Amino acid sequence: MFTLANKKLCSRLLLGTALYPNPQTMRSAIKAADSQVLTVSLRRQSPQDKSGAKFWQLIQELKCHILPNTAGCYSVKEAVTTAQMAREVFNTNWIKLEVLGDDYTLQPDPLALIEATRELLSQGFEVFPYTTYDLVIANKLVELGCNIIMPWAAPIGSGKGIVNPDAMRTLRERLPDTTLIVDAGIGQPSHAAYAMELGYDGVLLNSAVALAKDPVLMASAFKHAINAGRQAYTAGIMPQRNFATPSTPTLGTPFWHLEAKE
Repeated sequence: MFTLANKKLCSRLLLGTALYPNPQTMRSAIKAADSQVLTVSLRRQSPQDKSGAKFWQLIQELKCHILPNTAGCYSVKEAVTTAQMAREVFNTNWIKLEVLGDDYTLQPDPLALIEATRELLSQGFEVFPYTTYDLVIANKLVELGCNIIMPWAAPIGSGKGIVNPDAMRTLRERLPDTTLIVDAGIGQPSHAAYAMELGYDGVLLNSAVALAKDPVLMASAFKHAINAGRQAYTAGIMPQRNFATPSTPTLGTPFWHLEAKE
């Protein structure tokens, strides 16, 4: 079992709900992934949009926990307002907080992120801040009261995987009591498995599944990769060495010598 913001979960894979070719494929992929947490953008919900109502009905039928996000927000005011609206629409105090600072990389604005986090925490939100792998920013978010940090592996939608393993490893080591969910940049199952092998608590992804040739099969692949990575981390991965070490020891083992016949 996995505890996320006081919720007991069986799956460590969180899925986004955008970019799928159709709602039925999205539904099938979510089921194949066994995901119990779905991210949803408030912009998908409009009282005048009947398609939005159908989408919301489909999400409700899946009986998953909803993690609304403030995707596309570029200011503290916009992010806070969006979070407040999301709490009313989705009836949850969970919010994946995104405050972007750059159009090209979609990198979070660290100063605005901290300010928005402080405000939303004061309003009783469980904030899931989307950030980079910057240790200083992550520490400040934890000091504010965040129980969960969501660092990117690489820029969102890039599919590059973990581009700075040392920084991600340091983040895990320095924040042992914080739930860390890798968010953004994961492109293939091996990337997700590696994140779990580093000791991360879960992975949130969207594009890698939704844009696959077969999203349902890819969702299943990610499910197994994340489970394998977590099991490997729990079992204890052997350390790397700079020299060869025989798997069969030579000390204390018998040797047989055959005498040549005359």
